[in-house]
Amino acid sequence: MAMSGMAAGRGSSGRRSAYRPMSEINVTPLVDVMLVLLIIMMLIAPMLQQGVAVTLPEAGNTGDKPDTQDQTVVAIDSRGKIYVNAIPAAADDLVPRVQRALEDKKEKIVYLKGDKDAQYAAIMDAMDALRKAQIENIALITERKNVPGGGAGGGR
Repeated sequence: MAMSGMAAGRGSSGRRSAYRPMSEINVTPLVDVMLVLLIIMMLIAPMLQQGVAVTLPEAGNTGDKPDTQDQTVVAIDSRGKIYVNAIPAAADDLVPRVQRALEDKKEKIVYLKGDKDAQYAAIMDAMDALRKAQIENIALITERKNVPGGGAGGGR
């Protein structure tokens, strides 16, 4: 009887080892989900920083457009509506909103995007209001003018 008890014990321990729970994590599904999330973020990120739809005027002596994602941007559309960081604002509320936006910034510069079809007076009124509030660093954002022929070299 003792022998059959030992044999049963060995047999049962053999069965237990065959059905032990797996302690390893399968990372393949995790990697698949992370790749899908990465692709989604890559597709959506450019849409989030679109801002206000403004047709910028062209200028011949312009530099590269700044990355305005973390900057303070005042936009004036073709109807004369004012936006501070893509949020509509009344003309009276322009200066307080810009001052609040500049409080946390190291670089105290305001980028002004005026639609090419906007009235010149609306853009100048916004600039005057900012200057009266002691906001002196104002940059205008324009498109680079396309030169016909496009060659940088001189002609013969």
